[in-house]
Amino acid sequence: MAEPFVALVTGASSGIGEATARRLAREPDARIVLVARREDRLRQLADELGSASAIAVDLTDENAPGQIRQAIESEHERLDLLVNNAGNSWHGSFGEAGWANMDLHMKLNFEAQLRLTEAMLPLLRKTAQASDRRVSIVNVASTAARVSRPKAGAYSASKAALAMWSDALYAEEQPRRVHVGLVLPGFVATEGFPQTELRSRALTRWIVSRPERVAEAIVDAGPGGKAERYVPRPYWLAAAARILAPALVRRSTAGGGFRPSPATKDE
Repeated sequence: MAEPFVALVTGASSGIGEATARRLAREPDARIVLVARREDRLRQLADELGSASAIAVDLTDENAPGQIRQAIESEHERLDLLVNNAGNSWHGSFGEAGWANMDLHMKLNFEAQLRLTEAMLPLLRKTAQASDRRVSIVNVASTAARVSRPKAGAYSASKAALAMWSDALYAEEQPRRVHVGLVLPGFVATEGFPQTELRSRALTRWIVSRPERVAEAIVDAGPGGKAERYVPRPYWLAAAARILAPALVRRSTAGGGFRPSPATKDE
């Protein structure tokens, strides 16, 4: 009998998380664990997928990581893939929103991901040692981790922290056969962030992606073993420009215009 493929997806009630759960459910012998706050949406999705279970919890709660770990150990006794996708964004300049806004971002977009990973790491390592299949962690950051914009500094800082930590975690866990991949979406049209202004303009419509494309990138960066993926792929040019021409990028991002919302949102 084949080993089950157990995947834990956070922020799974809508958007990128939901699309990722649907994509992973197509893997052979998949067992998907859905995590988010909206229990009704999770239950509905779990019923549709058939091979899924739901855990309704706020990841910023102190007991959330232990609760999730206990549920997975009890039901599956293994974990092949952890997708740290949950996150949110609250716009505001530092002068107006201050530390409170930064703290809000860091707690959900960075600290919650670390705390959950810490709780899941022993099970991921155990699974990796007992299986020939690649075991992996995928952290969903954002292109905003590389290029920041006005009134999104707190969001960018939290995603940049997640991206840099991912690089270190990859090197630390590689000897234990746990792969760490990174996905950096740009603008993605979701329920929470429809990107209406960008999609309404022919000049900018091409830069808006779909959750399903991010889900494929997550598979590439997890079971596929890729180091990182930008979605859409040309967004790596923005990150390269930030290194090669920082003054130009600063002038461009400070120029105003539309400020569409980032992609990831935990519901």
